[in-house]
Amino acid sequence: MKNGRINFVLFLTLISGAIVIARLFLLQVEKGDYYKALAQGLQLNQAANVERGEIYFKGGEALAINMEWNLVFASPLNVNNKEETANILADILSLDQKEVLEKLQKDNLYEVIKKRISDEELNAITGSGLEGIHLAKEKGRYYPQETMASQLVGFVDADKQGRYGLEGYYNDFLQGRSLEIQGKTDIYLTLDYPIQFQAEKLLTKAKENLKIEGGEIIVADPRTGKILALANFPNFNPNLYNEATDLSVFQNSATQKMFEPGSTFKPFTMAAGINEQKITPKTVYVDTGQVKIGSNIIYNYGERVYGERTMTEVLEKSINTGAVFAEQQVGHSLFKRYVEKFGFFRPTGIDIQEIYSENKEFKKGYEFNFATASFGQGLEMTPLQLLKAYCVIANNGKMVKPYVIDKMVTKDKVVETKTETEENSVVSSKTTYQLTAMLVSVIENGYANTAKVPRYYVAGKTGTAQISWAALDQNKKGYSEETWQSFVGFAPAFNPQFVILVKLNNPQAKTAEYSAVPIFQELARYIIDYYQIPPDIE
Repeated sequence: MKNGRINFVLFLTLISGAIVIARLFLLQVEKGDYYKALAQGLQLNQAANVERGEIYFKGGEALAINMEWNLVFASPLNVNNKEETANILADILSLDQKEVLEKLQKDNLYEVIKKRISDEELNAITGSGLEGIHLAKEKGRYYPQETMASQLVGFVDADKQGRYGLEGYYNDFLQGRSLEIQGKTDIYLTLDYPIQFQAEKLLTKAKENLKIEGGEIIVADPRTGKILALANFPNFNPNLYNEATDLSVFQNSATQKMFEPGSTFKPFTMAAGINEQKITPKTVYVDTGQVKIGSNIIYNYGERVYGERTMTEVLEKSINTGAVFAEQQVGHSLFKRYVEKFGFFRPTGIDIQEIYSENKEFKKGYEFNFATASFGQGLEMTPLQLLKAYCVIANNGKMVKPYVIDKMVTKDKVVETKTETEENSVVSSKTTYQLTAMLVSVIENGYANTAKVPRYYVAGKTGTAQISWAALDQNKKGYSEETWQSFVGFAPAFNPQFVILVKLNNPQAKTAEYSAVPIFQELARYIIDYYQIPPDIE
């Protein structure tokens, strides 16, 4: 009996040992290459295991999030019939057979065949029984809005590094490696999803109807500097960033590309004159259709002659010679100081990538440069710089710093962005009131009357500027026949809740009156309805 018990225990020990040996054989021999290859793959993608902060719109709609994906990889050294395997894989995964075969012929144990496979592809691979072909999971970045706000958000590349936009600018924060904020950091934007969606929709429509080559729409709260929408065209899909053929599409043209504003700049010339008491809205001058500056002659658009006109009518009719007159009353030195005060020689300070121009050519002080600058030619700026300057008019002369980050959220704390307003006013509140009344008159009596919104006073100004050859990367002096067409406006005019900038690159329209203004009007009406802003006209 005693021997029987010993034999039974010995039998159990042998059986247990055999099971362990069989398991080890399975793991180390039969499955050894799989786990070795998988370990190599995980080592190559170890950055994916770091939880990256996510990015959301103001209302919580996701802009950039983390997801887990299935991928197919091969252990080429364990693939026997490479051509047949390549054919099957190419068919299942909709890939080029030659490219798959090239990967299978490599001398290694880990080669990714395809990332982010669909459920159908996953099931087909699972049932294929292909030797040396395996499935794994990886974490990756996903952009559920696809092309929306693509230049603003940027993308995460194959090395798990943020590139362009928010992903690049805040890469350390998003990776939890910032000195200021430790741990996973989520970013919440000031952008309002419905307004952003509408702005992007209008740019897409402008491509269809006006054949624009590019364009931007920016919406801001002039009292706080919050950016409510920042839309660019053309855009790209950050999920497919590697398919982009023109890398310039990754740049945020609202903050990283220059243009000449044309007549949208005229209100700042008037602001300088009114604030210095050199002119009033009712100051009269006589337009002869041209102004001679040295050997150069400046004409009105279409070489029109307007005769006796007030400064308000200069804005209504967008008279170039009237802007030159106003600048001459101010004086070159004082005019230049106001151009500087409105922020056109420095960056806006926005919390994303931006560029700016020192406008060195204008600063040379030539008489002709001051004349053309008075109506927005020969001065270059970003669309955001122009919008920021209009916020001064809409904010009683005070300049606010624009921003897109509303707050950063970690597990332990929330860091909110506070409004920054410059202490000294750019112009007086009296000046802004008078200028606002002039800009309302532009809408009520001028060329921009299609910007009207029933029961609301709207203030704004059009601009149509020729594009220089230099801006078109042509080694020529002077200007082409292509145009930038823009409109900047705010509403309700005497209690502004938003400012909108619409800029279009070479639309198939004569002037901004027929291109940018209708887009502004449609978006303004949408925002008024969306925010339920009370009317200011009974």
